[in-house]
Amino acid sequence: MKKIVLFDTEQGTQNLGDYIIMEAIMEEMKDVFEGNFLTHFSTHMPIARFYQNFRRNMASRACDSADYKFICGTNIIKYSLLRLAPDWNINYFNCKYYKNSIAIGCGSDTNAKKMDIYTKAMYKKIFSKEYIHSVRDERTKRLLESIGVKAINTGCPTLWGFTPELCKEIPHKKADKVVFTLTFYNKDLEVDQKLINILNKNYKEIYFWVQGSEDLEYLNSFNGIENIKIVNPTLEAYKDLLEKGDIDYVGTRLHAGIYAMKHKVRSIILAIDNRARDMSETYNINTIDKKNVEEVEVKINSEFETNININKENIKKWKEQFKK
Repeated sequence: MKKIVLFDTEQGTQNLGDYIIMEAIMEEMKDVFEGNFLTHFSTHMPIARFYQNFRRNMASRACDSADYKFICGTNIIKYSLLRLAPDWNINYFNCKYYKNSIAIGCGSDTNAKKMDIYTKAMYKKIFSKEYIHSVRDERTKRLLESIGVKAINTGCPTLWGFTPELCKEIPHKKADKVVFTLTFYNKDLEVDQKLINILNKNYKEIYFWVQGSEDLEYLNSFNGIENIKIVNPTLEAYKDLLEKGDIDYVGTRLHAGIYAMKHKVRSIILAIDNRARDMSETYNINTIDKKNVEEVEVKINSEFETNININKENIKKWKEQFKK
């Protein structure tokens, strides 16, 4: 029995997209995790108090004795760790817990123009040089390789279960209903109002899934929302809606769109940052840049295929490291 530490991006989050990612990781990594002892630590919260960093504790024992330590997805890799980020609560004193960790489908956030010396030093402490790291796009692959570690583009684990057969089951034509999302931390009142107007014009029933902690508050700042039905902020509620069928997904939340496609729902994702753009570049996700929101109406009323291209050989090659 091996000891495995998971640096879990779901614990302490206010973004249910992290739940979607962790659900996929636990499913897709069954063949690696099964029969082994798993310990979860949140990336959103410090693993130990400051004074605990200077003496042995439960966390240090778990991390020091682990056979594998995995960093579980999201766009967690930052160009600069000098800028505080809510999803990875690390510093020079507590990064020792992450020593020799392995990335699972991690992406990167361009929060700076280039990587600074402090961030490079931290990453050299954190990322294993023995194992190949799984990343979700080519830019993140180049980023890790630039600091001397090996990486392979497997895509995000939320995509690993896609097959040509699944894609063929996703409808080509518009449904009568739609579920949509907005992103409260990427506000654009004019563009998002246009999106709501387009959906009101083209669908008989409209649902809004609350993926982020302040998304509903943001929705309430718009006109034309009187007939929009709110879906509770849980994966169970969202899944129940998707499985009823005859519904499209349109929205700015990347993983809400991927989750919808996984449940055979035709999806249009509005790209608001590098995440959707980076993944679409390799994996052929149906995206429209949010600044071109007028194109959404044309796309809604057209017929289009879903054809997610996953490199199964890359995933297999990466996993084989842990089966020797």
